[in-house]
Amino acid sequence: MAITGTDIKYACKILSEGGLVAIPTETVYGLAGNALNPEAVARIFEVKNRPSFDPLIVHVSNVQEARRYSTEFPEKAELLASHFWPGPLTLLLPKNPEIPDIVTSGMPDVAIRVPDNKLTLELLTALPFPLVAPSANPFGYISPTTAQHVNDQLGDKIDYILDGGAARVGLESTIVGFPANQPTIYRLGGLSVDEIEKLTGHLEIMPHSSSNPKAPGMLKSHYAPAKPFRLESAVKDNVTDGNNGYLLFCDSIGSVPIENQRILAPDGNMKTAAKNLFKYMRELDALNVAQIIAELVPDEGLGRAINDRLRRAASDSQD
Repeated sequence: MAITGTDIKYACKILSEGGLVAIPTETVYGLAGNALNPEAVARIFEVKNRPSFDPLIVHVSNVQEARRYSTEFPEKAELLASHFWPGPLTLLLPKNPEIPDIVTSGMPDVAIRVPDNKLTLELLTALPFPLVAPSANPFGYISPTTAQHVNDQLGDKIDYILDGGAARVGLESTIVGFPANQPTIYRLGGLSVDEIEKLTGHLEIMPHSSSNPKAPGMLKSHYAPAKPFRLESAVKDNVTDGNNGYLLFCDSIGSVPIENQRILAPDGNMKTAAKNLFKYMRELDALNVAQIIAELVPDEGLGRAINDRLRRAASDSQD
């Protein structure tokens, strides 16, 4: 198991020597390495067993640093950064040559964000280089939202876990790019489409990809538990086996053992559902059940990103 703590200096030392540190953010925990060190970046791909064609997000401490590592910062990117950084927003921008090609999987654009977590911002401010930090879990599995989740999956493969408590948002960042100066969502996430469109006007939304994605987190199959994971449109009307686990929005099922159910948002609040999503998927995956059956949440606000994760988690089971 990896050492876990809040020692910024120790984390800086490891990262400066090319090691890997799991870091907390408001979205999920990331597996961080020096973004300017191709060997450290390659180790992240190796530890996660992540395909080299799936690019990574660069984390910086402020918008000035983001400008440094991009060659162009469109006006609407500036507008979004001023409103939502630090926060669950990633901008896809033309990259500076200082960013190694391994970070962007050879593509010309780099994904950059400023995370909203006190410990990680202190770490980024203390370092003379940015960090790449994909989710700190084996590739394709459920994203981690606590330090313990990281230790459970990667504790024997990384050098240190910076423990910043449970992730506040619980969904990965929303990624926005600007092809032909048109604001475009490449990945739905912890910042809702509605909030962004208030500033940018209409947003295009890119489809998922099965190979060669243009930005991180665009693969069709992702975020999946080890057990079979299915989506059903009328879960409560189709209970046929008490040996299943159920992931539900706000109401339980009376005919199913309560220990086999997880209710994302008893209060009906989408922020509560987002925060609980990956945690409850992990808990159900650990139960002695044959499969996990989930229902979609209302497709509004953060619900669109939650449903995106549910559909992709179910992709392999239902293709």
